[in-house]
Amino acid sequence: MFQQILDPLGGSLLLSALCAALPLVLLFVLLGVFRVKAPKAAIASLLVSLLLAVIGWQMPLGQALSATAAGIFYGLFPILWILANALWIYKLTVATPWFEALGRTIRSISDDLRILSILIAFCFGALLESLAGFGAPVAISAAMLMAAGMKPLKSAVVSLLANTAPVAFGAMAAPIIALNGVTGLPLHDLSSMAGRQTPFIALIVPLLLVFIVDGRRGVKQAWPVALVAGTAFAVSQFVTSNYLAVELTAVVAAVVTVAAVLVMLRFWKPKETIGMAGGVQSGSEEAVPANVRQGAVAARKSTTAFSRTSGPAVASGPAAVGNASDGSTAPTDNTRPEPRHIWMAIAPYLIIITVFSIAQIPAVKSWLNQVGTVTFHWPGLDITDSAGKPVAATKFKLDHLKATGTLLLLSGLITMVLYRIKAGQGWRIYRETLVQLRWTIVTVTSVLALSFVMNLSGQTTTLGFALASAGGFFALLSPLIGWIGVALTGSDTSSNSLFGQMQATAAQQTGLSPVLMAASNSSAGVMGKMLSLQNLAVASAAVGLDGSEGTLFRKLVGWSVGLLALITVLILLQSTPVLGWMVP
Repeated sequence: MFQQILDPLGGSLLLSALCAALPLVLLFVLLGVFRVKAPKAAIASLLVSLLLAVIGWQMPLGQALSATAAGIFYGLFPILWILANALWIYKLTVATPWFEALGRTIRSISDDLRILSILIAFCFGALLESLAGFGAPVAISAAMLMAAGMKPLKSAVVSLLANTAPVAFGAMAAPIIALNGVTGLPLHDLSSMAGRQTPFIALIVPLLLVFIVDGRRGVKQAWPVALVAGTAFAVSQFVTSNYLAVELTAVVAAVVTVAAVLVMLRFWKPKETIGMAGGVQSGSEEAVPANVRQGAVAARKSTTAFSRTSGPAVASGPAAVGNASDGSTAPTDNTRPEPRHIWMAIAPYLIIITVFSIAQIPAVKSWLNQVGTVTFHWPGLDITDSAGKPVAATKFKLDHLKATGTLLLLSGLITMVLYRIKAGQGWRIYRETLVQLRWTIVTVTSVLALSFVMNLSGQTTTLGFALASAGGFFALLSPLIGWIGVALTGSDTSSNSLFGQMQATAAQQTGLSPVLMAASNSSAGVMGKMLSLQNLAVASAAVGLDGSEGTLFRKLVGWSVGLLALITVLILLQSTPVLGWMVP
C-alpha cells in the first residue's frame, strides 16, 4: 500500500509544489526555449517525474514503474487507437480520387473567397480535424484556398484561425476522452460542459475569417453567411455533445454547417464577388505564383494517391494543381461533380455517422456494454490519497468493442468495400499511417505516462492544493493554463492529460466545479493551437513559405489572446451564480 503525501518535502506545501512543477517546467522550457523535439522533451520530463515520485514523494519504485506502464497503455488504447484509425480513414479517402471530388464540390459552390474561407477552412477543416488532425486540416485547407486564388500567407492565417472551433472534439473527441481518463470525471459531463463553452467561439470565428479575407467590407457584405455558419456550427456542436455522441460532435457540426450555407446561398448572394478571376479583387489579392502552388502540392507528397477507372477523372493533390508537361501549372478544376460522385466523396463521413449512431441505439449500446467492456485493477498499483481513500485511476475500463477506435476501424473497413480498395492496399495505407504516427506515438505515450506518474504519486494533488490558494481567482488561471499547454505541446489531448487532474483537484479545493475547470482546460486550450510551433510549421510548409513561422505567429497572436480573453470571461461567469446554471 502506498499513501500519497501532500507535502513530502520539509512539510512545506509551497516547496513541494515547486518541485512537483519541475517536470512541467522542464517540458515547457525544452519545447518553447530550446525547441527540443516533442518526443525527447516528453521522455526527459517523464524521467524527472519518476525520480521525484520515488525520492521526493516516496512512491515505491515498482508502483512508479507500474504507473508508467499504465500511462503508456492508456496512451495506446484508447487515445492512439482512435488517432490511428481516424487518420487511416482520412488517408483512405486521399488515396482515391474521391477526396479531390469533395474539394471540387466545395470549390464549385462559390467563387467568393470570403465564402470559400468558411466552407474550406471552417467546415471542411472541421471534417478533417474530426478524423486526421496533426496539422492535416491546416495543410489541406490552406492549399485549397491558394488554388482558389487567395495569397499564400493569408491562406495560412485563415486556415490556422479556423482550426480552433472543432479542436476540443477533434480526432473523434480524443481530447475529452483523455480528460475523462486522467480525471475520472464522467465523460458525458465533460462533453456537455465543453459543448457549452466552445460554441460561443464557433459563433465568432466565421466573422473573423471574412474580416481577415476582406476587412470591414467583408464583414459588411458577408456577415449573413458568416452568422449562419457560426450559428449552425455552434448549435450542432452543443446538441451533439450534450444529447447525442461526443465522438460525432465535430463531424455533425461540419456537415450541418455546410448544408446550412448551401441552403442560404440558394436565396442570398453577397453584393460583390471577391478574389476570383472576373470578380472584384480583395485588396492586393493576386494570382498565386506557380512555384508557390507547386510548394503546396509538395507539402502532401507523403500522401499516396492512385487513380481508379470507377472514380471521377480528376488530378490528385489538395487542389488538383500540378505541373503540365511543358512545366507550367495546370489550371484548377472547380467544376461541380455529378451527384453520384458527390455522394461517394462524402460517403466516409456518412458511414462514420451511421456506425456511431447505430452504436447509440439502446439495445445495441446495452449489448456492447455487456460483451465489449472489461474492467480490471491495474496490476502493481495499490494507492490511496492523502486522506486514505482509494485512488480511482488504478482501475481501468477497457472498451474493446464499443471503443471509438474500434468503431472507426469498422467504418474504415466499410469505406474500403465501398471504394473497392483491396485488402493489401488498405493494409499498406494502415502501415504507412503507423509509420507517419511513430513519433506521435512516442510523444503521446510519454505524455500520458508522465501524467499517470504525477497523478498517482501525488505530485498533481500537491500542485492542485497549491493552486487552490488562489481561491476564486483560480477561475481566471484555469483557462490560461490550458492555453499555455496547447500552445507548447501543440495538442489539446496532451494538455488535458498533463493538466486535467490538476485543474480538477484545484477546483475541488477552491469550491469550484471540477467538471467546469477540467473542461475549461480543453475549451480555452484550443485558442493556443494556432500558435503552436507544430501547426505554424505545417502551415508554412503547406503554402510554400518555409521559415515564415514568426510572421504567422505575429499575425495570429492578437486573435489568439483576444479569443482566450472572451472564453475566460465566459468561464469566470460560469463559475459564479450568473451562469452557474450552465454547469452540468
